[in-house]
Amino acid sequence: MAVLSISNAHLAFGHVALLDGANFSLEIGERVGLIGRNGTGKSSLLKILAGLEKLDDGLLQLQQGLTSVYVPQEPELRADATIFEVVSEGVAEAKALRARYEIHDENDDLAWVQERIEHIGAWNWEQRVDETLQRLGLDGSRLVGALSGGLKKRVALGRALVAQPDVLLLDEPTNHLDLDAITWLEELLNNFKGSLLLITHDRAFLDNVANRIVELDRGQLRGYPGNFAAFTAAKEYELQNEALFNARFDKLLAQEEVWIRKGVEARRTRSVARIQRLEAMRLAHAARRDVQGKVKLDIDTGGASGKIVAELENVFKSYGDRTIVRDFTATILRGDKVGLVGPNGAGKTTLLKLILGELAPDSGEVRQGSRLSVAYFDQMRDTLNLDATLADTISPGSEWIEIGSQKKHVKSYLGDFLFSPARANSPVKSLSGGERNRLLLARLFARPANVLVLDEPTNDLDIETLELLEELLAEYDGTVFLVSHDRRFLDNVVTSTIVSEGDGRWREYEGGVQDWLLQSKRAAALQAKQAPAPAPAPAPAPAVAAAPAAPKRKLSYKEQRELDELPARIEALETEQAQVAALLAGTELYTQGAARLAEVTARAGQIEDELMGLLERWEALGAR
Repeated sequence: MAVLSISNAHLAFGHVALLDGANFSLEIGERVGLIGRNGTGKSSLLKILAGLEKLDDGLLQLQQGLTSVYVPQEPELRADATIFEVVSEGVAEAKALRARYEIHDENDDLAWVQERIEHIGAWNWEQRVDETLQRLGLDGSRLVGALSGGLKKRVALGRALVAQPDVLLLDEPTNHLDLDAITWLEELLNNFKGSLLLITHDRAFLDNVANRIVELDRGQLRGYPGNFAAFTAAKEYELQNEALFNARFDKLLAQEEVWIRKGVEARRTRSVARIQRLEAMRLAHAARRDVQGKVKLDIDTGGASGKIVAELENVFKSYGDRTIVRDFTATILRGDKVGLVGPNGAGKTTLLKLILGELAPDSGEVRQGSRLSVAYFDQMRDTLNLDATLADTISPGSEWIEIGSQKKHVKSYLGDFLFSPARANSPVKSLSGGERNRLLLARLFARPANVLVLDEPTNDLDIETLELLEELLAEYDGTVFLVSHDRRFLDNVVTSTIVSEGDGRWREYEGGVQDWLLQSKRAAALQAKQAPAPAPAPAPAPAVAAAPAAPKRKLSYKEQRELDELPARIEALETEQAQVAALLAGTELYTQGAARLAEVTARAGQIEDELMGLLERWEALGAR
């Protein structure tokens, strides 16, 4: 049963139809991921469903008595209020009713007030707020104005959840959250009893939370059962069919156009019905909204840097009595793609500045490589002049831009990033959040650099642009430092991951986030297994000098060959793992019988064991 729906919905922004006769319904208990390109109208649709905006035409239907809560990308919170006070806004009706009951006058209808208090559970609203704060790990006495972006997002979610709504509408809920907080949010939403509609471009988050994907594409809303992995397979098949149909249609239209332009003899015998069909085909072709072009990303790497980008040895850095980096040693080589992972406030930016020589360590040694040319992607978009035009942002004072040996007109270059020529002279402030990020990428890639520093580049970018950015960075010859909480993006780009392990300690792991999680989980299990049983304390003995560490043995030819082949074997297993996960998350497998289900489930376990073994072998050989 649908809790809300829209029918034949129309919404336009200027001459662009965001909704063009679209239909959608949200069922009881569904968790729907709403996806689509930047600027297609996803946030506008969410606001319409929340009652904050109206359709130009069409019907919006809500279940009687429905309660819904909308959490925008950037929630507005009272900076001078405590967390408890802001979260309590979610139970505003309960607070007001109980206060009215406690200080009523003789004209009040206490019977109705008491009945309403019982119905919405208003007697114990403080307990509901306290329980919600405890679940979210929030200190109710802290002032909101002093919180980080991630904690403010938690407060906004707390305000929504304490209301116990039937429907939760979330716009980019993972923005500003670190990996631990995203994992926590996944669990929270999977346990949510109501219906959920969320906008996000975090593919791993969609895979773990959504049970249906709805895509807003060229004014239409199309639903796909299952998570994002299942959607990807279905969408690819659908686009192939659409391209085939359009090609056949265009060929027939071309044949009819040739026929209609033939000589006098043909015109005398032509069919009225055939002419009418041609006119209908022309109208259909004119009305067709083709798939929007892809972003074309290219980058000027400038001159190559030296082989070593940075060497750090026993580096310490503190602020006051807090140690941000403790005894960190690492070597970064040209071409490395390094991910930095840690909770908000762990010191990722500080560590990056140490690596790049922008900050001196308190102790230890940092050596930078030669011929480094660094370009930065700014997470908070502070460097964008909102009043400047798109063209001036990319190429101030010139209509041309040079990328390597290639010279391009700035409008053509902006077109590579899906900005139409007509928008080249529009101000930056007219862009959506995702479009501003795309503009920042355009500006970043226009500058020659052999080291890229990307701080949360994935926020607000649509999934297709994310995938193209992944391809570009994977092929980029220079060095990349990537700060992100997007697990899938990190896994697809980085060659190693530097992880905060608390108390200022950082450790580098081979591979991406999943590799780190597997390696750390396996290491913890081995450590627990090998830990000796507690024994009585031995009598004091004279100190003995530790035996010198055994020298590292060089890899044999066979071992080196094995090490070279391991990445391909790991990648093949990971691909199969993703396919098996998509099968288990979809619905088709469960119609194929118990034997097939058992076979696929068993294979999933085998893949995990095989992958763990290969990763351990890779780490062991790589350490030598």
